[in-house]
Amino acid sequence: MHMAIETVVSFVFYILLMIAIGIWSYRKTNTIDDYVLGGRSLNGWVTALSAQASDMSGWLLLGLPGAAYASGLSAMWIGIGLAIGTYLNWQFVAKRLRRYTEVVNSITISDYFENRFKDRTHLLRIISAFLILTFFLFYTASGLVAGGKLFEGTFGMDYKIALFVGAFVIISYTFLGGYLAVSWTDFVQGSLMFLALLFVPIVTITQIGGIGELWNHLGALNPDLLDSTKTVSYDDAKEIFWVTTNTNFDLIAVLSLMAWGLGYFGQPHILVRFMGIRSAKEIKKSRLIAVTWVVLALWGALFVGFIGIAYHQAGITGFENGLADQEQVFIQMVQILFNPWVAGILLAAILAAIMSTIDSQLLVSSSALAEDFYKALFRKNASQKELIWVSRGAVILISIIAIYLAMSGGKVLDLVAYAWAGFGAAFGPAIIFSLFWNRTTRNGVLFGMIVGGLTVIVWKNYTSFGLNSLFPNFNFARWYEIIPGFILSALTIFIVSLIDNKPSQEILNEFEQSQKALVNE
Repeated sequence: MHMAIETVVSFVFYILLMIAIGIWSYRKTNTIDDYVLGGRSLNGWVTALSAQASDMSGWLLLGLPGAAYASGLSAMWIGIGLAIGTYLNWQFVAKRLRRYTEVVNSITISDYFENRFKDRTHLLRIISAFLILTFFLFYTASGLVAGGKLFEGTFGMDYKIALFVGAFVIISYTFLGGYLAVSWTDFVQGSLMFLALLFVPIVTITQIGGIGELWNHLGALNPDLLDSTKTVSYDDAKEIFWVTTNTNFDLIAVLSLMAWGLGYFGQPHILVRFMGIRSAKEIKKSRLIAVTWVVLALWGALFVGFIGIAYHQAGITGFENGLADQEQVFIQMVQILFNPWVAGILLAAILAAIMSTIDSQLLVSSSALAEDFYKALFRKNASQKELIWVSRGAVILISIIAIYLAMSGGKVLDLVAYAWAGFGAAFGPAIIFSLFWNRTTRNGVLFGMIVGGLTVIVWKNYTSFGLNSLFPNFNFARWYEIIPGFILSALTIFIVSLIDNKPSQEILNEFEQSQKALVNE
């Protein structure tokens, strides 16, 4: 009880800080551009940490350590894929997107697609906004589920009450401050996540006797835990504890894990960070900060899982019998090994990870409703104040739907993987082609987005639509759906654009203008 009270104090202080930032941002938000992009005023540090904090979510402190705890070194492949994807996104997309959205005067992803291709039918805006809203509802719901489980597991709180507490805090500062609130709170949250993922492994590795002793404990339990090419399984319910189930290198499994990196090119909540930085010249600094943050945070998360295995092998109290839920490894480690005040701060890092993603998703979804539906289709002459309040109302509406979806709980990682693949396949190729190939056409992007999104849905729900019976050696059901979705979307954009009419001279001129701006820097 003593520990719980001190932990609650740490949590309450953290939550009040987030709401205070929302109130401060509210006073600086006067136009829809302020609300959606913060007036393009954020510096490189805030942009970098905000982008990565909104990217990783609670998965970084729950899911990845859990995967490492269950399978050992083979869990590193997803970390490698994400690190590579982060670098490529910052290196090749960030500056170009920042420049191009300024050239075509766009403040949302849907806005960018419409203005980039001069789409007078509004189909690009409508389809892209629809995809954003659809996938973000499930993405946001998954974050709310994770938040509910955190409060439930830490404080013994009823799941539904915990769900509403977490949702209230996030909705409050997103509703008030928009992009500024989201970005500055993500900066704080990203810093907290980073420090937690460095502090916990360093302290625990020291306690166990160093890296050498860590590997000795893993090897003593099962040598294959130290082999990234072997498959080791863990399932407490079935009493399967670190049993080698495949000694051969599983290329399909590795490619599917690394394919998470493809998703970066199409994540709206990350792309808008590129659009909102105050100058394209700050991208280089932001890239270094972001990539460093990601690499160190991913390895920190992996080592939390490895240390959990070592603690089991060493018979440390709380780990001696294995964990019923491997995704609780970070929470259990913090509660057992650290004093209550420190534990409270470290557990707040999990809440920070969850909140930093949900707030970004709410902001992008609300801007899609306000800017891409309300203003574009119904109220073209809407005032700035009206659009801000429509966006705030959209935050409430989307939150209510997401809370409803989250009420029944569910598997967080399944929902996240599904939404990540949907965005990556629908928007990733469209973003890349629109920035790099001047022959890309409106119809190519339109059909590419539809094909990418539908492929993910069909592949996920209909077991690769019978392809396994035609090509049994490929076992298509095991492929992460982003792989076929991304490939088919890219092929569709390329083929349709080639057979379509060439872009107008106005479009070509704007493409050249965006390229010249890059060269001049």
